[in-house]
Order: sequence, then C-alpha cells, then structure tokens
Amino acid sequence: MKITFLGTGTSQGVPVITCDCEVCVSKNKKDKRLRSSIMIEDKGKTIVVDTGPDFRQQMLRENVQQLDAVVFTHEHKDHIAGLDDVRAFNFKQKADMEVYATVETQTALKREFHYAFADNPYPGVPKLNLNTIDNSSFNIGDVKLLPINVWHHKMPVKAFRVENFTYITDANRIEEEELEKIKGSDIIVINTLRKSDHISHFNLSQALELLNRLKPKKAYLTHISHLLGAHDEVSKELPAYVEIAYDGLDFEI
Repeated sequence: MKITFLGTGTSQGVPVITCDCEVCVSKNKKDKRLRSSIMIEDKGKTIVVDTGPDFRQQMLRENVQQLDAVVFTHEHKDHIAGLDDVRAFNFKQKADMEVYATVETQTALKREFHYAFADNPYPGVPKLNLNTIDNSSFNIGDVKLLPINVWHHKMPVKAFRVENFTYITDANRIEEEELEKIKGSDIIVINTLRKSDHISHFNLSQALELLNRLKPKKAYLTHISHLLGAHDEVSKELPAYVEIAYDGLDFEI
C-alpha cells in the first residue's frame, strides 16, 4: 500500500496574501501547503480521501491517471470543493466516479453540486455514484476501510483505518470506544493545526499526547496552519517517531 499526501494544509489562519510570517514567506517547499487530502494506492485501486479546492492541482502534480473512488471525511468546503473536477476521470475512464460519504455529507454534496444530481443534467457535468457509509467497514475492490468516529468540536467526522494505517483529520476529540479501533496502527496521520488551543482541532501538544497513548511506530502531522511554525524549526521539537507531513510526501506500508 502506498500513501501520498496530496495536501497537508488548511484554510484556517491568516491568508498568505496578508501575512509576512516566517512560514508564509518561507522558501522551503515543505512550508507551502495545499488543502489536506491523501491518496491511497493498494490492490490495484486508487482512492482519494477528500477533494478540497486544490484537488485538480494535486492530481496534475502527482500525474494521477486512474482514480477509482473518492471517500469523504466530512462536508466542510475545504474538503469537498474540488469534487467537480472528477469529470476528467469520468471522461478518461468512461465511468461514474464512486463516491463514499455519510448521509450528512451527501446532503452537502447535493446542495453544492446540485447540477450533477439534476433530473436532466447538462452535458459534461461530473458523473457521481453515491455510496452511503456509516460505522461499518466497507470495501473498495479488495481495499477494506474502517470508519472511525471523531469529533470536530460538535460535528461528527470520519477518520479511516486501512490495515495498519489510520488517517485522522479535522478532530479535537476521540471517544475511548473509537480509540480502540485505532490502537495497533503502525502508522497514524493526525491533524495538528497550531501550538495554541483551537475549538475544533488538535493543537501540537494534544496531538503528541494522543500519539503517546496510541504508540504507533510512525506518525505524521497534517492539516497544518502557518500558526504551527516553520517545518524545519518545529521538526526539532518532535519525538523521533513523529514527522511533519508535507505536500507530495509518500511512503509504502
């Protein structure tokens, strides 16, 4: 299984055009972040988790020629806004795009991309086949995904475990029952917005505390705002098994 970080950033924080902090003016490409998303390649399937506003740019950068499914964590705009651009894969693959989402997220998709769900859709709109997910594991081909319930303040969000890999974004609380589903993961990716507290995201100390409890062999921090600090400087503060993810980073499991 190969995991690629398509994006590791967030819409939170001050826009780059109005900020001259060390991150926003950094020449280090690891400080230049598109909105958070990952790509999973396993058992002949290519799966993207979340299609933010930068989805098209991410697909072009990684030269993705095949996309079998899109899986959504939740319905916030920075995680769904790029869905329209799956139409390129509709054309190339001559098939509808398989989309996996909760009922709540599907409602948002139907609202935001209403033209794709019209009774008589305009030619060329994205072709989407919605698949409903809940708390049960589901398969995309031979790839098994286990949904994990996490909390984004008061909003339910799905994290996902695939074999010994777990991906968590947009969370600041995970109940004990759901933590049991994560335990034993060799690799965990977790959202880490900044160093100070936030109402709906883990900050750095909270993410590290949770990782210390779960004890993965390797961990990556994602969904990072410029308020966390420069990649190279923050990296010096981390335990040896924890790394800050960056756009384009990939690894094999």
